[in-house]
Amino acid sequence: MSQEILINVTPRETRVAVVENGVLQEVFIERTSNRGLVGNIYKGRVSRVLPGMEAAFIDIGLERAAFLHVSDISKAYDDEARVSELTRPAAIAELLREGQEILVQVIKDPLGSKGARLTTNITVPSRYLVLLPHSDTVGVSVKIDEEAERQRLKTIVSETLQAQSDVGGYIIRTAAEGATADALRRDMVFLQKLWSSVRGRTESAGFGRMLHEDLPLAQRILRDMVGVEVEKVRLDSRETYDRVLRFAATFVSEMLPRIEHYTGERPIFDLYSVEDEIQKALSTKVQLKSGGYLIVDQTEAMTTIDVNTGAYVGHRNLEETIFKTNLEAAQAIARQLRLRNLGGIIIIDFIDMSSEEHKEQVLRALDKHLERDHAKNHLSEVSSLGLVQMTRKRTRESLEHVLCEPCPACHGRGFVKTAETICFEIFREIMREARQYDARQFLVLGSQEVVDLLVDEESTSLAELEDFIGIPIKFQVEALYTQEQYDIVLM
Repeated sequence: MSQEILINVTPRETRVAVVENGVLQEVFIERTSNRGLVGNIYKGRVSRVLPGMEAAFIDIGLERAAFLHVSDISKAYDDEARVSELTRPAAIAELLREGQEILVQVIKDPLGSKGARLTTNITVPSRYLVLLPHSDTVGVSVKIDEEAERQRLKTIVSETLQAQSDVGGYIIRTAAEGATADALRRDMVFLQKLWSSVRGRTESAGFGRMLHEDLPLAQRILRDMVGVEVEKVRLDSRETYDRVLRFAATFVSEMLPRIEHYTGERPIFDLYSVEDEIQKALSTKVQLKSGGYLIVDQTEAMTTIDVNTGAYVGHRNLEETIFKTNLEAAQAIARQLRLRNLGGIIIIDFIDMSSEEHKEQVLRALDKHLERDHAKNHLSEVSSLGLVQMTRKRTRESLEHVLCEPCPACHGRGFVKTAETICFEIFREIMREARQYDARQFLVLGSQEVVDLLVDEESTSLAELEDFIGIPIKFQVEALYTQEQYDIVLM
């Protein structure tokens, strides 16, 4: 499978598109006014300990206090952020106290009304390795399958640790498969120097101070995603291109021939119709090639995905039509999860299938397509209601939350009251105010649609209301009012 990475840079925003076989699969967006926090290390202060939740709120200098659960605290923690002799499990009140200063790392960006989520299990990544300063273990990515290669990598890192008396443990990343011993040792030296620098700043820094910031998006993509499958990395900014080349020369030298400065007249995101695909990803409806479609409904609690046959009628029988639609939907769903960056609980309502074999094949197809997803996910069996339940790890805002905000007219409900409903609300409000106040005249301010309905279709009801209260009612159109907005003024 061929993969290409397109990087679009403007002064205030960097966007990255991951294209596989000519089809957009993932989008990453980073704005200078709102850079992601995942991976950043802070010196925080415990502002509140919550024994009932086994958690604490930590002030790290952000608008909202960050959240630290007891499960995200290393085996034990003292004031200097060193592992002590206490053993887990322990209650949150035994590990932390209010006012205590603590070294923490962001593992989830603030999402909606929730603050960032933290851990004291600090990790510092490089190209091939992840340093675990508060651990002494050496682990290997589960995506490296060959046992001989796993053992070779583990031996190199373990022996280097013993020879150099380095601090901490390591996780060997997938990208390390086939890497030379010298390349791994260079990564270890780099990570140890970086960690020493962070520890040095810890001593003098006040709380709320950021001690380490993760790389900018363009370099981070190169570090985390680039592998042998990537044929080309194109950037449309000369300045960023130069920075990425310098970064690649140090950490991913094998990628240097594949990085190029895009100078074409067409905007880089017009290649492979990336801009159009981003717009489609903001819609609730996803059209399938067969004529079927998906409905993707994202809420704060969960995301639901409904599969429909739509215009697809098939060629053989109903069961075969349903099966083909569900198979196509499985591939589309896996892509939409990555493209929209949907996380948390996800409920998929495939079209009901009577054949157990078909159910198994659809589940296997979905599981297979999810293998390329970098985010950790867990897929369950088909429930008694015919629903597939799954979870996908959420570490950053979804594409919709990054690019959109709730509608000011419906406040995120997705619908507004009808003009007729608003008319009847206005009638009730006029009745209420006529009883309470001594008015000579009522002036109703409303949208064009509501006023038109009041003076046309509801004119008879309006005349009856005026006779009943004995007070004339006038109307005024307010062009800026939404359909649900109105005001009643006493004259």
